[in-house]
Amino acid sequence: MAAIIRLSSVCRAGVKPLFYQSTLLARPAVVLHKEHLQPHWLTARIHSSQPLYAGSDSKASLHWTAERVLSIALLALGPVAYFSPGPVIDYSLAAALTLHGHWGIGQVLTDYVHGDTKIKMANAGLFLLSTVTFAGLCYFNYNDVGICKAVALLWSK
Repeated sequence: MAAIIRLSSVCRAGVKPLFYQSTLLARPAVVLHKEHLQPHWLTARIHSSQPLYAGSDSKASLHWTAERVLSIALLALGPVAYFSPGPVIDYSLAAALTLHGHWGIGQVLTDYVHGDTKIKMANAGLFLLSTVTFAGLCYFNYNDVGICKAVALLWSK
């Protein structure tokens, strides 16, 4: 508590606290180049996530809401799949799990893949992976026992 009061009194006095300094983000360093013995300035680059929907806030808000609704629906599908398995639940799980994985891996790609060509290749790979995953789960539901029954068989042994 004393640290909070002390920090707030420093902020009111017009002194920037340590956490708000931009030097923590990119700090230049002087390195002597061996051939020329001249100092060269090196700076670190920080890659921030690209805004997916920079033009309008409503699309980003709708996407965020859809992600949360899907997460809650997945929580609800677990007990429903256990107590009343069937084809509707199997296909619902196939769609929900594929979409949840697609959005999750898409966020990882947004955070860690940089460069236009790399981003396009990563997104194409993600789309292909999601398509094959959904097709495989639907094939499994149609031609085999289905997701719910398969999990129940795994638990029974």
